[in-house]
Amino acid sequence: MAEKKQDKERSIEERLKALYTLQTYLSEIDRIKFLRGELPHEVKDLDDEIIRFETRVKKHSDEIAALKELINKKNGEIAEHQQKIAKYEEQINNVRNNREYAFLEKEKEYESLEIELAEKNIRDAKAKIEQKEEEIQRALEEKSDNEHILEEKKKELSEIVSETREQEEQIMEKAKEVEAIIDERTLKAFKRIRKNARNGLGIVTVQRNACGGCFNRVPPQRQLEIKMHKKVIVCEYCGRIMIDAKLAGIEEPNQEAPAKKRTRKSSKKSAE
Repeated sequence: MAEKKQDKERSIEERLKALYTLQTYLSEIDRIKFLRGELPHEVKDLDDEIIRFETRVKKHSDEIAALKELINKKNGEIAEHQQKIAKYEEQINNVRNNREYAFLEKEKEYESLEIELAEKNIRDAKAKIEQKEEEIQRALEEKSDNEHILEEKKKELSEIVSETREQEEQIMEKAKEVEAIIDERTLKAFKRIRKNARNGLGIVTVQRNACGGCFNRVPPQRQLEIKMHKKVIVCEYCGRIMIDAKLAGIEEPNQEAPAKKRTRKSSKKSAE
């Protein structure tokens, strides 16, 4: 029974040490990614912006095509109205009474109004086409500017990635080797904690009687349990796994005992 208990304790101890080693590797990968800064996000944003400009240009081009089609249609309608006016004028020359004359004049007036309306529609369409063409030109200029910036950003990112790729791959290989010796349940819990942690730390040491993640005080009894390595213990405040600094291979700084306050009695004797 004693041997089984020791095996279990060693298993917990090994898991904690493996988790801390894994955290070290992952933190180094985070540091490498931090060196790249916001470049990957900037590159993606620029890509998205260029796509938006292309979509905008296509939309305006489609609208211009529709407006030109409208202009052609209105020009056709004007030609028809002019033909009708010419026909009515010819009929006016052969009218036999005032009633027919008034009717034809009214029809001519109606056709003239239709021509005026069609011409107004054409003017409006041409103005819109001019506006759309200006918007297309602006969009193309902005797209071109963004493409130049994107090219520079991609070049810069490529240089940084090429410098750190080999190092990152080596660390990733080491991290995978460590992950292989950690049980699936503990590893999943660790990754979940790390994902939710602001600084990416899933396991932290206890130093100066406090959690190394949120810096809240750890009760003495909990500290004792952590040092015994009998179970995986998480911080009740931030949820991070806690490990004894000594087990993690970190030397705790010497904590000097606070100086005792001199009592009034001893001060009085000294004065005497």
